[in-house]
Amino acid sequence: MSMGMLDDFKKFALKGNVIDLAVGVIIGAGFAKITDSLVKDIIMPPIGLVVGKIDFSNLFVNLGEKHYATIADAKAAGSPTLNYGNFLQTVLDFFILAFAIFMLVRQMTKLQLRADATKDCPACTKAIPLAAKRCPECTESLEKKAA
Repeated sequence: MSMGMLDDFKKFALKGNVIDLAVGVIIGAGFAKITDSLVKDIIMPPIGLVVGKIDFSNLFVNLGEKHYATIADAKAAGSPTLNYGNFLQTVLDFFILAFAIFMLVRQMTKLQLRADATKDCPACTKAIPLAAKRCPECTESLEKKAA
């Protein structure tokens, strides 16, 4: 690798957006683990209790010829299984994670819209905050005058 290419890579890697992305990925992975635990350890046990003391993590269809009581037994014997209980937990994980991300993006969008909310000064046409009472550029009063 040439020095020019190495310098270009350093500039790319140290840009704020790349570092922000890396931090986001790391935090996202941690959040996914929390969501997984929330579903498996907090949400699914009461649901299983309500629907007849079912352990969703052990719901499966054995595709082999012999009967097995648990997924672990079937896997130990090398029997193929359809683990639909784990799939249901993963789908629930996804929806909780998607909802949390939706709420986060929604709030960030609202904050961004508030920060970007401006109006034009009628006198000098500069963009100024919506709540401004006087233009900081030309000092024109922005309060409505009684007619």
